[in-house]
Amino acid sequence: MLSFLTRKIAYGVLVLLGVVIVVFFLFQGFGDPARLVLGQSGDSTTIKNIRKELALDQPKWKQFLYYLNDVSPVSVYSKADIEKKQLKGFFLGSSNTKIGIKLPYLRRSYQSKKDVSQVLLEALPGTILLAVAAMLLATILGILLGVLAAVKQNTWMDTSSVFASVLGISAPSFFMGIVLAYLFGFVLSEYTGLHMTGSLFSMDPFTGRQLQLRNLILPAITLGIRPLAIITQLTRSAMLDILDQDYIRTAYAKGLTQKVVIFRHALRNALNPVITAITGWFAELLAGAFFVEYIFGWKGIGKVTVDALEKLDFPVVMGSVLITATFFILVNILADLLYGIVDPRVRVGR
Repeated sequence: MLSFLTRKIAYGVLVLLGVVIVVFFLFQGFGDPARLVLGQSGDSTTIKNIRKELALDQPKWKQFLYYLNDVSPVSVYSKADIEKKQLKGFFLGSSNTKIGIKLPYLRRSYQSKKDVSQVLLEALPGTILLAVAAMLLATILGILLGVLAAVKQNTWMDTSSVFASVLGISAPSFFMGIVLAYLFGFVLSEYTGLHMTGSLFSMDPFTGRQLQLRNLILPAITLGIRPLAIITQLTRSAMLDILDQDYIRTAYAKGLTQKVVIFRHALRNALNPVITAITGWFAELLAGAFFVEYIFGWKGIGKVTVDALEKLDFPVVMGSVLITATFFILVNILADLLYGIVDPRVRVGR
């Protein structure tokens, strides 16, 4: 177990290093960062000072090393840089140069001048809530529809479930988001009480901040359609295999009811591929939430990232990509560990 976990973490670190390299060099050359920080009113002397402060006057390879040092949890800094960047961690060393373990420093936003980590952490709960709501919806409905399709095989219920799941897999999230927002948030808004756009909280000048859970419904449904379709098909296929097993027929021969046989015996053994899909799709939802959040005006990392990209606020975009990649790696490690625990045929120490 320990060697398996160590190997997975090592792979994850290599993947993150590759992401850092791609992110850094991908956003080089898109505008002058000094001009983006100051706007169009900055004079040449101020721009020169900003370029020096951001190390833009250094060669590209040295700029990359500075960036790698910033995002790495183990870094080397001068005492002045630690105070200037307000780094949080433990540092040891001489009076001038210190080495330490810290939280990754994602630099500052060009627009708000706030730490990128602070900007993203403020938006992260919205994205996690949206992904969890979408995953719960997809898991509950997907398992129930998959079980129903397997039990009612070759009936209209089975055909309808398969047809709906194929449509769900084929339809892009941004297209379904536009359709659902227009249909239920505009055309039928009088009956549904839903809005096309809105975040978790709304500001009222008299009552202050108010919770608006209804704004979660449409983006959660939009984001959960594809995993719902996948889980439905996986559950159906796994249940059909299990229902043909000898021990299922033995359970019926003992006089057990259909409900007990299906949910206590068959479903438990059919959940292995479903659990793997759930953990894998949760990471997918965190990334897929970008356009869904933007369509519905839901305040999360996705909307913050798209807004930052429109304003050429590249530190926010780069930080968002790194955080999303980190979530992918952590969720995939969790999926491997969970699959090894659920299925005894899988040896985690392989």
